[in-house]
Amino acid sequence: MKIGFFELESWEKKELSQEFPKDELFFSYNKINCKNAVKYSDLEAVSIFIYSKIDSKVLDCMPKLKFITTRSTGFNHIDLEECKKRKITVCNVPSYGENTVAEHAFALILNLSRKMFDSIERTKHSSFSLDGLRGFDLQGKTLGIVGCGKIGQHLVRMAKGFEMKVQVFDVYKNKDLAKELSFKYVTLNNLLKNSDVISLHVPLNKHTKHLINKEKFKLMKPNCILINTSRGGVIDTDALVWALKTKKIVGAGLDVLEEECNIIEETQLLTKKHRNNCNMKTLLENHMLLNMSNVVITPHNAFNTKEALQRILDTTVKNFKCYKKGRKVNVVKC
Repeated sequence: MKIGFFELESWEKKELSQEFPKDELFFSYNKINCKNAVKYSDLEAVSIFIYSKIDSKVLDCMPKLKFITTRSTGFNHIDLEECKKRKITVCNVPSYGENTVAEHAFALILNLSRKMFDSIERTKHSSFSLDGLRGFDLQGKTLGIVGCGKIGQHLVRMAKGFEMKVQVFDVYKNKDLAKELSFKYVTLNNLLKNSDVISLHVPLNKHTKHLINKEKFKLMKPNCILINTSRGGVIDTDALVWALKTKKIVGAGLDVLEEECNIIEETQLLTKKHRNNCNMKTLLENHMLLNMSNVVITPHNAFNTKEALQRILDTTVKNFKCYKKGRKVNVVKC
């Protein structure tokens, strides 16, 4: 089988070569896009990450493609309808870093509650003034978790270690889990009204796109901090900038942004075609967020630990091997 691995790190190449000694392998540090896809027209299977956008234009250039596995849990960068039409199997990594992402989310909470970034930056400049650095205790505060899957459950356990109260909004309720972890289910609006910290852990789909919008921000406490390690599009960026400027919330910790693929590749903004394909207003608002002192932004790094990356690679290898044997695992349903 001709297999292409894209968006790789050097350590992954060595391990993958050992796992597939009889296959014809192609390795690239680049992503697949409509401009370069024609180079890979003979590939039968590919492994990608979140920055390879697989749409009809790409698929038209790769007629032999029958299998895609993304090294991520999210799959909104893949047009599933197009893949279904072409009988292309799509797999993901459904779980790899529940604790990993939860730990990052809690790191953002601590950063904002104790103004860690500002404190570190100040001492780097030889200033030890405490002006403007007063934080707040997490003990006794209420954490609202939107989406209590495996990541959310890990966050509940961490919050309990800090003696926080926890309330959860989730479409699917598990009363046994709520009893075991000592949290309560509430409506989304009640969660927004009564939480001191809100952390988002939902996938991006038509139901969650801009789930947190201007009307939702109006419900939040003025001392609330918002954490997002899920997908950038879950928050309406325009509404977030408004909420921060008008002090509807006190701060935000973000590992994801809307149009984040574009903000990483801003040299593409020089081309007219790219300007027409991206939301320039959102890009500019992302820049505003980057310059706000009450916002902490990390570069989609919540998944990025040695242990989590190894689990991702292990699952990717499993996806390939099972597919080759006719036994499909971790298949994404359209």
